[in-house]
Amino acid sequence: MTVAAGIGYALVALGPSLSLFIPVISKKPFLILTLLSSTLVWLISLIILSGIWRAFLPLNSTTWWPFAILIFTSVAFQEGLLLLFWKAYKRLEDILDAFADRVSKPRLYLTDKMQIALAGGLGHGVAHAVFFCLSILTPAFGPATYFVNRCSQILFFLVSAIIALAFVTVHTFSMVIGFNGYAEGIKWTNFLFHLFILLLE
Repeated sequence: MTVAAGIGYALVALGPSLSLFIPVISKKPFLILTLLSSTLVWLISLIILSGIWRAFLPLNSTTWWPFAILIFTSVAFQEGLLLLFWKAYKRLEDILDAFADRVSKPRLYLTDKMQIALAGGLGHGVAHAVFFCLSILTPAFGPATYFVNRCSQILFFLVSAIIALAFVTVHTFSMVIGFNGYAEGIKWTNFLFHLFILLLE
C-alpha cells in the first residue's frame, strides 16, 4: 500500500466527522470544549474499566458468566459517566440561561442544545474510532497490505476504517438520543442502547 491509501482509509473513517466538525463545531469554542471533554470522559472511563478488570484476567473461556458480568459492569459504568456528563451539562446550561437573563439575551435554543449533544457524541465517537480502529492503520502506509481471513478479496484496513466510521456515527447520534432521553426522564432506553453497542463491539 501507499501513503495515499493510508490517508484514504483514515478519511473513510473520519471524513464524515471532519465534515461535521468544520462547519458546525469549529465555529463555536464552547462546542469544541464539549467535544474535548467528552473525549476525555470516555478515555478515563476506558482506563478505569481496564484497570479494574485487569485483576481478573485472563477470564475462563469455558464459562459465559464472567463475560456477562464484564459487559454489564462496563455498560453500567459508562452509562453512569454519561449521566454525570449530562448533569454537568444541565448545570452549565442553567448557568448560561441565568447569565443570558441578566444580560437580556435569549436563552439556549433547542438547536443549541442539540449541537452540544452532537459535539459530545462526536468526541465520544472519534475517541472510540482512533483508539480501537485507526490505531491499527499505521501498517497501511507501508508497502504491503493484509486481507480479511474470511474473504481474501477484502482489505483488512478498509474493513477497519468502515467499522470505525460505523461506531463514530452510532456514538455521535446516540449522545443526542441519550441527552433527549435524560431530559424526558427516559433513562433505561439509553442503557439498553449502550448495552447493544457494547455487544456489537
